[in-house]
Amino acid sequence: MSARIAVKPVVTQMKIRLAKNFPFKNPCFWLLTVAAFSFSVGMWSGAHFPTPRKVHAQNNRVFELRVYHVVPGRMAALQTLFRDQVVPMFKKHGITAVGYWVPQDSPESQNTWIYVLVHSSREDAKKNWDAFFADPDWQRAVKAANADGKLTDKIDSTFMDPADISPLK
Repeated sequence: MSARIAVKPVVTQMKIRLAKNFPFKNPCFWLLTVAAFSFSVGMWSGAHFPTPRKVHAQNNRVFELRVYHVVPGRMAALQTLFRDQVVPMFKKHGITAVGYWVPQDSPESQNTWIYVLVHSSREDAKKNWDAFFADPDWQRAVKAANADGKLTDKIDSTFMDPADISPLK
């Protein structure tokens, strides 16, 4: 009987030692478990839901960069013309603007107006611009805006294709 009594404390000590070192209480065990699970899910989803490796343009859009060299003192009038007349007429004639910019530094901030348009093709750009310039509403608006003097000295227009590394296609 004494042998049994001596064995019980040893078994109890082993149970306590196992409970203290049980893997679920060890932070490293959890870190490895989460890492293994994440890796498994990633491998499974990569195999079942492949992602395209290359980005392809959905069409052959063309971008147009337009830079207006504004007559000194006429920037506010040009911005008003765009805000009140040009932007609504662009929509009317299928011309889509990506954005409008003014340089941050002087003197360009006082006399440079920049915007980018997107067209479905060069042919559509020509067709849309022809319709825009022939529109009687545009002719009246630009005549009224230029009544106090012309707004621009020069307008530069550059048609562009996105480079292969461009996120905007």
